[in-house]
Amino acid sequence: PTLLSQVKPQYTTEAMRAKIQGRVWLEVVVMPDGRPGDIKIARSLDRTFGLDEEAIKAMRQWRFRPGMRQGSPVPVIVTVEMEFSVR
Repeated sequence: PTLLSQVKPQYTTEAMRAKIQGRVWLEVVVMPDGRPGDIKIARSLDRTFGLDEEAIKAMRQWRFRPGMRQGSPVPVIVTVEMEFSVR
């Protein structure tokens, strides 16, 4: 799959106050229509302040050119890293 558009994850207020920074790793099935299907947390950053959920919410809005096999679009599992950093 090729990334066409992405949405950055949002910080929760609680995570901002706690100054949590780091990466969430997501395992995503890119469906034949280019939309994310099943999304799982491969490596968590924060279960307490909601950053894992924010990463999933952002991932649902990403769009891909689907992976192809013998000329037809097929579901493909990809790993995506989303970074949270306080600026």
